[in-house]
Amino acid sequence: MRDILSDLDLGEDKLSDPVQQVQKGLRKQLPKRFYTEAGVNPGAEGGYVVVLDGKPVRTPSRRELGVPQRDLAAAVAAEWEAQAEHIDPATMPLTRMLNTAIDGVSTAREEVFEEILRFGGTDLLCYRADAPETLVAREAEIWDPYLDWAAAQGARLVLSEGVVHVDQPAEAIRALAVLLRRHASDLELTAMHGVTTLTGSLVLALALAEGRASPDEIWQAAHVDEDFNISQWGEDHEAAARRAKRYAEFEAAALILDAYRA
Repeated sequence: MRDILSDLDLGEDKLSDPVQQVQKGLRKQLPKRFYTEAGVNPGAEGGYVVVLDGKPVRTPSRRELGVPQRDLAAAVAAEWEAQAEHIDPATMPLTRMLNTAIDGVSTAREEVFEEILRFGGTDLLCYRADAPETLVAREAEIWDPYLDWAAAQGARLVLSEGVVHVDQPAEAIRALAVLLRRHASDLELTAMHGVTTLTGSLVLALALAEGRASPDEIWQAAHVDEDFNISQWGEDHEAAARRAKRYAEFEAAALILDAYRA
């Protein structure tokens, strides 16, 4: 089977290096669907690989598109099965994350780890509104339990009002690094990078990975300010479309983290 992934545009995600280096590329015309069915087979080196008409899908570096968990492989195969006349990678976030993990993160694991950890120094949950009171209270209600959980793990972060930068204690960052090391496989790091980028919070990403809250609760926590503004001024249709696209990416990352936790 030809290497279909090398022909695909991997999406418009603007991720930082080295992850971005795998996902960027020239815009190409979408290829037509050339297979009858997608499925899952045992991999030659263990785990489970995605197959199209019985033949394994391969990444641009010619490695099989596979994962350790059968259910996760089935979810990736479902993305391929859902394609219509053309194959649109914009609708295949799991496939894109897996491709990124296999071809990119596997050769730059520590760089990606450090990129994720840097979110701890500017975590969304640490930057609080100073007005109005209803928003201040809402942030405290939703965000404080996550910060309390992080503090119990040794990561006691410092709060700030507005956008004034605050340096976080070195011991807190070290504690976050210890937690992040628990989720340091190639695919988990890819998913963690996605969640931190989409939420702006390493604390929320770790809480999700550790099973401290559901994906919906994490997503809600990441959008406290945005949801407050929507309640005051209404929702913009273009912004809603962008949020829906981001949520699809978040949902795929959450599925990966859940599969590894299970």
